[in-house]
Amino acid sequence: MKILFIHQNFPGQFKHLAPALAKLGHDTVALTLRVEKPTNWNGVRVLPYKITARAGQNVHPWLVDFDTKVTRAEACYHAASELREQGFTPDLIIAHPGWGESLFLKDVWPKAKLAIYCELYHQADYPHTGFDPEFQPEVKPTEALRLRLKNVNNHEHFDIADAGISPTEFQANTFPSEFRNKITVCHDGIHTDVLTPDENASLTLDTGETLTRKDELITFVNRNLEPYRGYHIFMRALPRLLKERPNARVLVVGGDDVSYGARPPKGQTWKQIFIDEVRSQISDEDWARVHFLGRIPYGKFQSLLKVSRVHIYLTYPFVLSWSLFETMSVQGAVVASNTAPVQEAIKHGVNGRLVDFFDKDALVEEVSRLLDNAEERAELGRAARKLITDNYDLTNICLPRQLKWVEELV
Repeated sequence: MKILFIHQNFPGQFKHLAPALAKLGHDTVALTLRVEKPTNWNGVRVLPYKITARAGQNVHPWLVDFDTKVTRAEACYHAASELREQGFTPDLIIAHPGWGESLFLKDVWPKAKLAIYCELYHQADYPHTGFDPEFQPEVKPTEALRLRLKNVNNHEHFDIADAGISPTEFQANTFPSEFRNKITVCHDGIHTDVLTPDENASLTLDTGETLTRKDELITFVNRNLEPYRGYHIFMRALPRLLKERPNARVLVVGGDDVSYGARPPKGQTWKQIFIDEVRSQISDEDWARVHFLGRIPYGKFQSLLKVSRVHIYLTYPFVLSWSLFETMSVQGAVVASNTAPVQEAIKHGVNGRLVDFFDKDALVEEVSRLLDNAEERAELGRAARKLITDNYDLTNICLPRQLKWVEELV
């Protein structure tokens, strides 16, 4: 079978599926912006395509997003046409449609099946909008109109896609009924054989100091430190947390950019904005116990999760982070926000603890409670890992389901 993957940052969510299909003997190709020249990655032929610069033009602000997607779709269309002229005709196209690239591929190969990765459908009702009044104090009536246009790309794909796949029920259920029944829910998968508990784990900081599970370590992880992932709530909880836990060290992982939501005022970062907000409430001695690690290599990230005594995870009702499942896989004790995507993974008191997203005092109290109770931490951690191994294990659960999904499409 000939299979074409489309992802602007390939492999992205297809990092396990694409090489698995290549290993099974399928002729597997990927079109992406990520590489400069053709290359082979784990048996996948990875081909670049380029976006041709266009002269600026005036468009309505609500159309800028779709204009960008059409620009990418056109570039991908031309690259696909060249691929067709070279004799490649896929039986199946698997695409992440979020950036628009796959919009015109059925025009190139009308008989090919198209399957799309359904990450999120933008909804205008609460809690998808207006969840955090601090950053969206008023949801204007026009917000629904703007989001309707933002979903044009989704609806254009509904008309041409044969099937979809989504990593969680929460994400799949954001999609309208007209397409929801075409979506298979299957997570991308967690390496539970690698992400295992390790009593002897250690983490060496840039200062040269080595931390182990004997240390009282609290961890907080974002791709980027921003409100969508509760960074502001975490920081506002920090002064009390440090006072009540005089022996604790706090390890914060995340970049200074923005992955989701609004950008901070020009020239600033959300990271620094909330450091500045709380710093005067924290003594120099306590502040020395807070370590901002930035973005770290994946091996070091695994070590961080394994030495963590309590992990904090906060998120808006939005796409669930892999880091939560990875923490649960290493048998981590998690205190998380009681928001819809998290509720799919964590049951309060069973495999983690849940708090209201905005309640910084409850967050401190739950973290302190777990830090003082090794037996409960262990019990929650064992249940957390069991959930992951039973439902999200890459080798035994998710990848076989993904491969079956592919087989049933053609």
